[in-house]
Amino acid sequence: MHTDVVRQGRLRGDRDGSIEDLLSSMTADREIAEADIEVDIAHLLMLVSCGILTSDHASPLIRELLFYYKNGVPKEAFHPRFEDIHAGIESLLIEKVGMDTGGRMHAGRSRNDEVATCLRIKTREILLDQIEALIDLRTVLVDTASEHVHSIMPGFTHLQHAQPTTLAHYLLAYEEVFSRDNERLYQAFLRTNRSPLGAAAFATTGFPIDRGYTARLLGFESISCNTMDAVASRDFAAESLAAATILMTHISRLCEELVIWSTSFVRFVDLDDRYCSTSSIMPQKKNPDVAEILRSRAGSVLGALVSAVSIEKSLPLSYNRDLQELSPHLFREIIPVSRDIRLVSGMIASAGFHTDRMREEAERGFSTATDLADHLVVNYGLAFRAAHNIVGRAIRSGSLSLEALDDASCQLTGRKLSEQGLSGDELSRVLEVNQSVAARRHPGGPAPAAVLDAVLHRKSVIGKDTAMIQEQKERIMVAKEELMDTAERMVGS
Repeated sequence: MHTDVVRQGRLRGDRDGSIEDLLSSMTADREIAEADIEVDIAHLLMLVSCGILTSDHASPLIRELLFYYKNGVPKEAFHPRFEDIHAGIESLLIEKVGMDTGGRMHAGRSRNDEVATCLRIKTREILLDQIEALIDLRTVLVDTASEHVHSIMPGFTHLQHAQPTTLAHYLLAYEEVFSRDNERLYQAFLRTNRSPLGAAAFATTGFPIDRGYTARLLGFESISCNTMDAVASRDFAAESLAAATILMTHISRLCEELVIWSTSFVRFVDLDDRYCSTSSIMPQKKNPDVAEILRSRAGSVLGALVSAVSIEKSLPLSYNRDLQELSPHLFREIIPVSRDIRLVSGMIASAGFHTDRMREEAERGFSTATDLADHLVVNYGLAFRAAHNIVGRAIRSGSLSLEALDDASCQLTGRKLSEQGLSGDELSRVLEVNQSVAARRHPGGPAPAAVLDAVLHRKSVIGKDTAMIQEQKERIMVAKEELMDTAERMVGS
């Protein structure tokens, strides 16, 4: 039977199962077990480099840790008698190589800085994966937009027909939304990528350690400087959850529209069968289940954010055991976000957009009324508010015919627009949806030329973001390779 030698010391007495269950962090620790192996190896290499530990003592430990790294952490390390994975791994090592050797590994550190370091390693890995998934989604949106530059659709405000736009314009709007999410996640990554290792309990240690060395071996950009802050703060977790909450809110909005668009009374999109299900009783049904579940995920992630912030909000410096309760909320909700993003990418890439139906709706609801009001201002010398009033009165009568406009103009100005030169052919041209879209050629607008410029620009931005994230992944990968190569050389493998 394995004994938790890490926790043997001042306190004695058996605990009942409910206390052990409360204190255990094993469920969340499964997410950071591999990171703990890396941290242990880096710490041992540093102890040898600084002359705190001899290679004779470090080599047996590193040899076992390399075996764990290559073959997986032994299931015995997750035994319920251990409060956490850190104690489990250390206890197994002591059992394997003896107390005289295994008991030296923890010199110069505390579980406080060890846990904080593992959490940051795992969180930065998740953030990078989310950013890569977002880049893929943004690419899908831009590529799909480039295929629909001339696909006219209605734009909405208040869920009412507003003005005509294009499907490309709509898709590019979401690409920019997700681009800002990309920025938020990257900023969270940068603040997460700082090493707490060496902070010890909170006041660092009297051993002559080298915090910068372990930070480099573990691929951190820098150290988390103040050691009290390093172990006591989890704002990197809260920030990661906050960025994920905003991101999932945006995904929820997009999925809401896909759900509406896929209804039989809108019929703008046909979602691939992979993302739908049928009814258990109604054979004709095709339900957008994936979009509906993703729509709900924003609430789950928000709940985790609220829990995390609430746990940390009243804690005095420095470390408090309350922080253990934060980790399950963090990992439970941010790990699935990458999956969620990729599912949205798949739905968009495989969707069948009914552009004829979109154009049909774009011509409803007097959607080009603003174009007519603008035309009256530019070509007939009316003040905009007068032109707005005339067009609005005509719409209230149920028509934007020349006769209805004349009646409205007479009521307001005493003169008919037809007497001033407005013709039926001119009116038809002004109210045509293609003309309306083509006129909106300012940067960011729906006109084909503006959209094509936007597509090129967004592709350039995505390219830069891709290069930036690949550089970060490469730097961390190189550091990990150096860590393992250095460890292999020490043990003579």
